[in-house]
Amino acid sequence: MTVPDDKLSMLALSIKAWGRELGFADIGIADVDLSQQEAGLQAWLDAGHHGDMDYMAAHGMKRARPAELVPGTLRVITARMNYLPRDTDTEWREREERHAGQAANAAISLYARGRDYHKVLRARLQQLAERIRGEVGDFGYRVFTDSAPVMEVALAEKAGIGWRGKHTLLLNREAGSMFFLGEVYTDLPLPVDAPVGSHCGQCSACIDICPTQAILGPYRLDARRCISYLTIELKGSIPVELRPLIGNRVYGCDECQLVCPWNKFAQRSSLPDFDVRNGLDAATLVELFAWDEDEFNRRLEGSPIRRVGHERWLRNLAVGLGNALKTAAHPEEIVAALQSRATHASELVREHVAWALRQQAPAR
Repeated sequence: MTVPDDKLSMLALSIKAWGRELGFADIGIADVDLSQQEAGLQAWLDAGHHGDMDYMAAHGMKRARPAELVPGTLRVITARMNYLPRDTDTEWREREERHAGQAANAAISLYARGRDYHKVLRARLQQLAERIRGEVGDFGYRVFTDSAPVMEVALAEKAGIGWRGKHTLLLNREAGSMFFLGEVYTDLPLPVDAPVGSHCGQCSACIDICPTQAILGPYRLDARRCISYLTIELKGSIPVELRPLIGNRVYGCDECQLVCPWNKFAQRSSLPDFDVRNGLDAATLVELFAWDEDEFNRRLEGSPIRRVGHERWLRNLAVGLGNALKTAAHPEEIVAALQSRATHASELVREHVAWALRQQAPAR
């Protein structure tokens, strides 16, 4: 459809206002030219750094060509939504470090402790698209939330939402990196926003802190070594050499974000959806390992964690328990928990439990 240029400018301003009303912290608009990203994407795929995420290679360069993914696309509206729980205080990073520093505790990424962000963002992006339709009539669009071959960070960077940090995540001067991204691909030729410059400087804190050295250098991530990949995306056995480095991180990893200086500016969500559920900010490994499949599904209904399934949940927890066993002053509870799953129906679970039990320090 055709919309006059002056109305397009007003529409862009309205879209940003509507986005804020829907709980988004920021809205930016970019064109669809990601040609400068293609060589880097191909090199990353050629190096095998995507691991078992076959869908990354299957879509090829479509990820860097929005108009091939959705024919007719002229612009991408990127929306940013903060996810720190509403009751987060200024000492949240220190508190996270203290919790994760106790080997018997289960370290779960902050973003995953509340409601599944896919559902939250998708519903609100759809509402945003409907507001646009109400203003201009029918138009071409498609909504995405980490659900298709979309180069989210590259598009958000073009849209002026922030810059790519050396850990490859998007950073924002007012909000750090503790936020989700979602997109509306559209055929409306909206005015685009200007990108912002990088503000990482000489800092290498995220690279230095990575437990598995998955960040090979600035802007270079080998997903095969990333704890988020190992505990969420990987479907099979976790490489034995990486298990000790995972520690007690059983779903995702926030280390590169916790150490980033920009996250002192991280903002709380305005929505109740990301408030902590099931005490996942204070749970122990033994406590979570005791959940049977029914309890896992019931407690984590509507949670992003449920996507890994009970089998991989137990796999991850077994690794955490094995690492905790190495230094446990009173290992009896951990050993008993592991032994309760030693004959589990899943070979994957049995293998990781057997490994974990072998980590017990010899009796003196």
